[in-house]
Amino acid sequence: MKRALTFVVSTLLLFGSTSLKAETEQQKEKRMEWFENAKLGIFIHWGIYAVDGVSESWSFHNSYLPYDAYMKQLDGFTAKNYDPKEWVSLIKESGAKYTVITTKHHDGVALWDTKAGDLSVVKKTPAARDLLTPFCDEVREQGLRLGLYYSLLDWSHPDYPVITRKEKRYDNDPARFAKFTDFNFKQLEEISSAYKPDLYWFDGDWEQTAEAWKSTDIVKLLRKYNPNTIINSRIQGYGDYSTPEQGVPVVKPKDKYWELCLTMNDSWGYQGADTNYKPVNSLLRTFVECISMGGNLLLDIGPKADGTIPQEQVDVLKEFGRWTKKHAEAVYDTKAGIPNGHVMGYTSTNKGEDILYIYLPYKPTGPVTIKGLKNKINRIWVVGNGVMVPWKVYGKQYWSEVPGIVNIDVPEECLDEQITVLAVLLDGKVDLYRGEGHVIESN
Repeated sequence: MKRALTFVVSTLLLFGSTSLKAETEQQKEKRMEWFENAKLGIFIHWGIYAVDGVSESWSFHNSYLPYDAYMKQLDGFTAKNYDPKEWVSLIKESGAKYTVITTKHHDGVALWDTKAGDLSVVKKTPAARDLLTPFCDEVREQGLRLGLYYSLLDWSHPDYPVITRKEKRYDNDPARFAKFTDFNFKQLEEISSAYKPDLYWFDGDWEQTAEAWKSTDIVKLLRKYNPNTIINSRIQGYGDYSTPEQGVPVVKPKDKYWELCLTMNDSWGYQGADTNYKPVNSLLRTFVECISMGGNLLLDIGPKADGTIPQEQVDVLKEFGRWTKKHAEAVYDTKAGIPNGHVMGYTSTNKGEDILYIYLPYKPTGPVTIKGLKNKINRIWVVGNGVMVPWKVYGKQYWSEVPGIVNIDVPEECLDEQITVLAVLLDGKVDLYRGEGHVIESN
């Protein structure tokens, strides 16, 4: 009887644990829903580094220039032409559903009126005002999701152990590092209580462990103010999604939720000498490649020290806006596409998986081909103008399970100047043949 009771209790505990885990996963799915559907966000790197156009924080950390010379840029940071309404309107026009702004980079210079320390644009620069609050207010006003970047490390703080790659303040002093973590928590509480962001974008976690950062306590603090806030991966394993940087993954990431952060040229912050801007077609290709693997693109802009956005970056955002508006049905609320090899191009599906979207980042010189599609096709149209296009199926043999090849003729006058998108309506969820072919055994 005792053994039976023990078994029943153990079973109930196990079932309860499993249910709790399932409920937690459901809660995460609900919290991540807007992020998964958003597809495009705009990153903003803005700070004193824009004054001389040097690499944000890294320029002194890597000893490219002395720390004092870097911090002298405080004197030139005016933000005199800063117009947060104009910024957010442009971001919204791009088709982005969220934006992430650097509240503080590794140099420790805060964009808001922090009470935890003196190093801020309010106290130390000619801007002499809180630059973060009006931006956050405008993001909310225009209906976008708000993301805040925050550097966990602070190479300017007197109680942080590291200054440059070759210089340290101290080797091991738990009391001093405790003072620094207290400072971090004070700043995080300031921005959490004031803005309650939808997303936190942490950076700089590599220099310390999760235990040293107190990552679990940070998550608890943030979710005290917004239980649904999303946290990126750069908090030593306690985030909700991964953040590959600069290069699109060659294969679909293992993480269900992920986001590629990417610069338009070679720099995160404004660098006037960096004119190596990627062609907008290349950036849009990267975007649809992210969509095809079920991820997001966080595309970066770097405003100048006076608050104006470089024209090259404005032009990119506007062209993104034209393209996303035209092809909205094949951008938002989509799922990862079919495996490579079935179509010469990128693909995604709608949520019901009965519409296959094909992105063509090239001008076809012949029919667009789909291989291994077992479904019956009901219709095919060009997304953005609704033109129905013809198709034919070749090579389907009655005795073989291998599907025929679908050839789609796309009229030249329907091609988009950047990337054309086709929508293929199927008779059910997309069903693919993934075999190696079939040898004739009888006929």
